[in-house]
Amino acid sequence: MSRLFGSVRARATLAATLVVAVALVAAGTAVLVSLRSNLLGEAGTQAERSAREVATELAVGTPYADLSLDVDDRPVQVVDEDDALVAASEDLERISGTGVDAVKPRPAASPDGRDEDADDDDDDDSGESLGPGEIGERITVSDGSATIDGDTEDYRFAAVPVKTDDRGTLTVYAGAPLSAEHGAVNTALTVMLIGFPLLLAVVAWVTWLVTRRALRPVEGIRREMAAITASEDLARRVPVPDTHDEVARLASTTNETLAALESSVERQRGFVADASHELRSPIASLRTQLEVAAAHPELLDLEGAVADTVRLQRLAADLLLLARLDAGERPADARVDLAALAREVAEGRDGVSVRGAGAVRVAGSRGQLGRVLANLLDNAQRHARSAVEVSVRRDGDAVVVAVADDGDGVPAADRERIFERFVRLDAARSRDDGGAGLGLAIARDVAVRHGGTLTVHDAPAGGALFELRLPGA
Repeated sequence: MSRLFGSVRARATLAATLVVAVALVAAGTAVLVSLRSNLLGEAGTQAERSAREVATELAVGTPYADLSLDVDDRPVQVVDEDDALVAASEDLERISGTGVDAVKPRPAASPDGRDEDADDDDDDDSGESLGPGEIGERITVSDGSATIDGDTEDYRFAAVPVKTDDRGTLTVYAGAPLSAEHGAVNTALTVMLIGFPLLLAVVAWVTWLVTRRALRPVEGIRREMAAITASEDLARRVPVPDTHDEVARLASTTNETLAALESSVERQRGFVADASHELRSPIASLRTQLEVAAAHPELLDLEGAVADTVRLQRLAADLLLLARLDAGERPADARVDLAALAREVAEGRDGVSVRGAGAVRVAGSRGQLGRVLANLLDNAQRHARSAVEVSVRRDGDAVVVAVADDGDGVPAADRERIFERFVRLDAARSRDDGGAGLGLAIARDVAVRHGGTLTVHDAPAGGALFELRLPGA
């Protein structure tokens, strides 16, 4: 069963069919109830009309023998105050539902139709006060059956009281057949039992076709994604249907995701290639020095070997930090005093001064923020002629750290490019002096992950001014 309804198309078809089925059953029930109620009301009206016709004849003194009791072969009874049958339809063989089961008038009725024991002053049992010759307005309706000339049917009976001059209060029971009501209801029920399943089948078929057409673009997207996964070609894109609906937006979002994934993979590949290239030089240099030292111990350049090892260590640390940042590592939520941290990082550096009074706190990782300040100071010292100035201040809700040097500055065209990984603007500069080109890239990545920014401007002294802006704590 789970496999049968394992597709959206099957579940949508089932849901639509069930909803329509419930609506049809509810509507059909309401129609049947309304139809039966109307037909029963019509039968009651016909029965009342027949009873009033006989009551009118009684009100004007028509003898029992001359009453019109056999019109349309409907059962009619006339009952006196003692519930005794005084007149009835000629072919009436059996009756129920009126309260009087007799079908033949009692012999006590006189030949002229006058009841010898009638009391002219008695009122009818319905509670109405009737005068001689008056017909009651209140009627009583009941359901029963009657057999006339061998045919048994269900009837709706209406009881109408009438006051006569010499026979007291009489009650006329007249019936209207319910065969039309039963036939109409049964016909409607049969039509519903036949038509509803056919209608549900049409609904299911149409829903199946509509959902198949609606989900066709989704299947195209699935096939293309499967092909992209199999080929590992992230340059491919899924088809976007020209429908401007949810499926089209899904396809557009999928393509945006593929583009971001392709960019990330390309960036990762470039990162690995650049890292391999950067690691190759210090490793090769260190290996050469060790090989020379192994063959000629007296030629060992110990200071150079230590320098290459330190450079290699720093480069490995930078690469590991970038890998953690790319993996989405979230900074700690500690409170860090940037002014104190700046003074701590600048301590022992020649030509570096720090300005900033009081505690200026931000939320983040002390280690990563210290790495940002160290990278900015390393970069400033590398390019400064004589002095580097660090200032820490509040600017509204933000904390601003400015690192300025008196060097040549950064050309406007390169002020974004210097934050890219493995970028060194001075190609003639040696690797030992210029570094690997990761310091500023790491600084900006850390700033962004702390909810801040890192930009470069012109310093008042003519050099570069790096401005780190972070949300205050």
